[in-house]
Amino acid sequence: MKQLNLVFLWHMHQPDYRDHGAPLKAPGGTQRVGAGAPATTEPGTEFVLPWVYLHAMKDYVDMAGHLERHPQIRCVVNLVPVLLDQIEDYAQQFASGRFRDPLLRMLAMPDLEHIGEADRQVLLATCFRSNQSTMLAPFPQYKRLHDIYLLLTDESEAAYSYLSGAYFSDLLTWYHLAWTGETERRRNPLLAKLMSQGEGYDADDRRQLLASIGELIAGLIPRWRALAERGQVELSSTPQTHPLAPLMLDFRSARESLPDAPLPFSAAYPGGRSRVLAHIDAARVSHARRFGAPPVGMWPAEGAVSEEFVRHLAAAGCRWIASGEGVLKNSLAASGIADSRAAYRPWRLDQAPGLTLFFRDERLSDLIGFDYAKWHGRDAAQHLVLQLEAILDAAAENETPVVSIILDGENAWEHYPYNGYYFFDDLYGLLAKHPRIRTTTYGTLLTQPTPPVASKLPHLTAGSWVYGTLSTWIGDKAKNRGWDLLCEAKQSCDRVLASGRLDAAQVAAVEAQLAICESSDWFWWFGDYHPSVAVASFDNLYRRNLARLYDLLQLQPPAHLDTPICAGSESASGGTMLRATES
Repeated sequence: MKQLNLVFLWHMHQPDYRDHGAPLKAPGGTQRVGAGAPATTEPGTEFVLPWVYLHAMKDYVDMAGHLERHPQIRCVVNLVPVLLDQIEDYAQQFASGRFRDPLLRMLAMPDLEHIGEADRQVLLATCFRSNQSTMLAPFPQYKRLHDIYLLLTDESEAAYSYLSGAYFSDLLTWYHLAWTGETERRRNPLLAKLMSQGEGYDADDRRQLLASIGELIAGLIPRWRALAERGQVELSSTPQTHPLAPLMLDFRSARESLPDAPLPFSAAYPGGRSRVLAHIDAARVSHARRFGAPPVGMWPAEGAVSEEFVRHLAAAGCRWIASGEGVLKNSLAASGIADSRAAYRPWRLDQAPGLTLFFRDERLSDLIGFDYAKWHGRDAAQHLVLQLEAILDAAAENETPVVSIILDGENAWEHYPYNGYYFFDDLYGLLAKHPRIRTTTYGTLLTQPTPPVASKLPHLTAGSWVYGTLSTWIGDKAKNRGWDLLCEAKQSCDRVLASGRLDAAQVAAVEAQLAICESSDWFWWFGDYHPSVAVASFDNLYRRNLARLYDLLQLQPPAHLDTPICAGSESASGGTMLRATES
């Protein structure tokens, strides 16, 4: 009987949302949980966007819960080191009771009646940001809070002064309740109690909710480690801060798929090869520290690959990587090859010995990411299984297709009813008992007695999982400007580090800050096709990160860092760091 090997790769990533140069203070003061401690102004790393802990308590928890309910299912879970760093940072905040995230700090405050105007504006600007059809409209008391807010927006700003501490207490509580995962709502009686209560939340309610969130955050990495140790999950990684490595190695790689792509003014990213190697090595060390051994495979940031980058990954010991189907199509087309089933088998490059390449089924992955949220969960699950059966039925008798379904492990689920709970319950349930479809992992495939034979890929065209190109990160005025600012900062780094005037600790701080500035996420957000508030937030934080880098180099940041990269960013942000939709 023919069989199909199905690999789910759930990519878990958030960029570094910490402002590493910000003071630990807020107009309402910093509080220990239940202690009423005074505000602190010592230097620290303030979280300016809350998406790490919100996705952790909703999506990363739920994704683990689905697997725990269905122990027969196998999958790959890709955990980016910079995400894990922030989860551990949050766990430390909960352990100490000293919060550097404004929302958690206010959730911990015993009295919300007298918070300052800036804190009130933060809550109003933040606590309705979600998919409102699935995370606000189903809860009448939460929707009523939103209706009151909308009523006041038609008045002058002074009208907001009518909102009481009781309003903000209910708002903060409901926002966090809406961001809890469905599996946790079914497990934790406290959440059921608070959601049934609906209103009138007091400091004790908020304290209990805060403690519950802290338990989830603290238990998250150990939970994924346990799934890996029992062989249900293969944990993979991404270079340290999610850099767009092909462009760091060579800007011209963007023209392999788009020959006319405009490039930055700078000819190349200075020292790009050593920086890419540093990101790869840091990720392997980080993974080994947390999970006992370096990762067997990696999902490159944005699935972005080039021949040079793949060679470095192979040399570092990676045994597999994955990318987008568009990259495979472009690569085969460059050699005059057309193969509609190419993504259903592994590939190898002579230039990267020992490394196997897998490619994402774009149609099936995008059905989950963008379409199935509108379906009934059972119908969507059955439809996906039928698609897999059709792929298997079309295979030759001696062929065992390998189908890769790869997508973010967090961003799609808020569009699903109940955060995708019923979709996953039905899908995993159907797959667990299917006689011809086996869920597995890339590591398992490569170490089985008869691993799948990898086809030879004559050439690898540089590209990503978005359109098969690198255009999401380079090629327009704003993105190229972002690269030029980074190149300028990197040249300053090289000069200062070569001078020898910094000690070892200072050098380490510079390199850590440089890695943050090299994240792909900054360039992804630059462009007028994104929401203006989101663009403003990332534009602002990117420039602050660059300024922080100059500070660590003991240099005056260039004055042009005060000018937004994207037109309209300053007016959208009002010159302040606002919260945006998640990446």
